[in-house]
Amino acid sequence: MTLTLKTTTSPAADQRPELTLLVGSGLVGDARRNHLLAALPTAIWQRWQPHLEPVELPLGKVLCEAGGRLSHVVFPTTAIVSQLYLMANGSSTEIAMIGNEGMVGTWLPMGGGSAHSQAVVQSAGRGFRMASATLMDEFNRSGPVMRLLLRFTQALLTQTCQAAVCNRHHTLEQRLCHWLLLTLDRLATHHIVITQELIANMMGVRREGVTEAVGRLQRAGLVSCRRGEIAVLDRAGLEAHSCECYRVVKDEYDRLLPAEVAT
Repeated sequence: MTLTLKTTTSPAADQRPELTLLVGSGLVGDARRNHLLAALPTAIWQRWQPHLEPVELPLGKVLCEAGGRLSHVVFPTTAIVSQLYLMANGSSTEIAMIGNEGMVGTWLPMGGGSAHSQAVVQSAGRGFRMASATLMDEFNRSGPVMRLLLRFTQALLTQTCQAAVCNRHHTLEQRLCHWLLLTLDRLATHHIVITQELIANMMGVRREGVTEAVGRLQRAGLVSCRRGEIAVLDRAGLEAHSCECYRVVKDEYDRLLPAEVAT
């Protein structure tokens, strides 16, 4: 299967991502698998529940184009969304990834209005969405919501800044380890369903370079590969092969974002 990241959508789709809504009130309980939602104080969480809609997030779905506006913010639970910067010539590079630790749409409470990058699903799964207007009302009325979203935004900025440093100073193999570890942190499994071509697109490098780097990691016993999937066999070894950037980003997320449900 080939995934084209330059997905063309209509202007209406840019305004409102056409996501498949899941039916069943019991699914709302799964929303607490998203760490931001899990960290909400009980009173705020109860107020939010009626406004959260469970959605499918299929591989390759573009949630928002650069310059577009979101009618809904998205809280992934089992999916991972990449923020991609697209060049005029069509090439792209991932500048950040968002999974169950966060929210797609941080530019709204920051006052930017429109997205600065494309948001596309890089690992299929599920999530929850909330109308952007509702989110902004909550951001403006509630100190805890404001503080939580600002902390997440700071963590996301750390990831983006560290990616720029990593791309400039570290080898492709180190960068690949960094990318795999960030992905693992957002999944409930050690198996990453993804093609090496898609990894190359995310990292902004040639596919042949990714193939060579994956081959070296496989020979070292750190990963095993088959078509469309990479399984991490030795996470500690992968961390040892990674550059310092992974630990910088991980420590900042751990420092800024709560790990337990708020009361």
